Amino acid sequence: MNATPTSRAAIRAKALELGFDAVGFAKAELAPEAQENLKAFIAQGLHGEMDWMPAKADRRGDPQVLWPAAKSVVVLGLNYGPEEAPVDLPPDRANISVYARHRDYHDVLKKKLKALGRWIAETHQIEVKVFVDTAPVMEKPLAQAGGIGWQGKHTNLVSRDLGSWLFLGEVFLALDLPPDDAESDHCGECRRCLDACPTQAFPAPYRIDARRCISYLTIEHKGPIPHELRPLIGNRIYGCDVCLAVCPWNKFAQAAAQPALKARADLTAPDLAELATLDDAAFRLRFSGSPIKRIGRDRFLRNVLIAIGNSGMVALRGPALRSLSDPSPLVRGAAVWALGRLSSPAELRAMAPATPDPHPAVAEEWRIGLHHT
Repeated sequence: MNATPTSRAAIRAKALELGFDAVGFAKAELAPEAQENLKAFIAQGLHGEMDWMPAKADRRGDPQVLWPAAKSVVVLGLNYGPEEAPVDLPPDRANISVYARHRDYHDVLKKKLKALGRWIAETHQIEVKVFVDTAPVMEKPLAQAGGIGWQGKHTNLVSRDLGSWLFLGEVFLALDLPPDDAESDHCGECRRCLDACPTQAFPAPYRIDARRCISYLTIEHKGPIPHELRPLIGNRIYGCDVCLAVCPWNKFAQAAAQPALKARADLTAPDLAELATLDDAAFRLRFSGSPIKRIGRDRFLRNVLIAIGNSGMVALRGPALRSLSDPSPLVRGAAVWALGRLSSPAELRAMAPATPDPHPAVAEEWRIGLHHT
């Protein structure tokens, strides 16, 4: 089915009415360059443990494989800009990524996408499918093709109007619509995002090594975090905003208008010592409705204990010491590392168990800790 002359304008108006901040139109196809970049990223192993990327690479690399009926894509941006620019926090406070300080954006975004999709389907009597980033969609190249922004050197989308703080979603349409002009790259010679990365996760502009990215390490990575990267994480316990926050295009950023995307007070600078006490029930209650809940309590406590180890504050040894008896070996191992960072060699030896920890990874943490203190 072909669109009427007013189709684009009506869809754009409805999307803005529903609260979207950016709307663009693209063909249901990806440029060969985007497809080749995906293949190279996977071939070099830069995706780390995110096995769902190679498993669904055919669908991710071609919208026509994902849904053969698709002809056009409505690309949508929802602004989640913070009230104030992210800042460094005191070492006894946890730094949570801006995008996770409020309601899970998947819930907020998908509700709006479904509302828009229903309206389009009923108005034009066509099939539609809606997607957020849990689906195998290369949303940033599509958003660039639809004129919303460009994929910056940090690989995230940048908008000239809204800066870096945008959630993306798509409505695939079985309807031909004229595409918008693609947005061009406006990074120029700037490399602030690359130089600011605490773990040097960018081997080259426009390419990220997820295995070194703090967001990947604290969210996607399931096991112990590599020792050499732990000190570089600082007090970031869920995600990282450094490469986004330093982007000069954020001079145009605006605070989120959606109430569900306003930061919760208890997630802006929570106390590390208090977070370290959470059992599974308390963790689930505390982070109900938050994206943080999806990593589970054990990974979360791993991150908290690494932040405690990086704090340099002897007063935080208490929470780490209590975590030595945690049921989770992932938590116990992180506790050993934290205590090694906050204790003298004699103090750490006094804390060591009389018999080795039954879990090999925790026993190895003790061996390394006692050797290096």
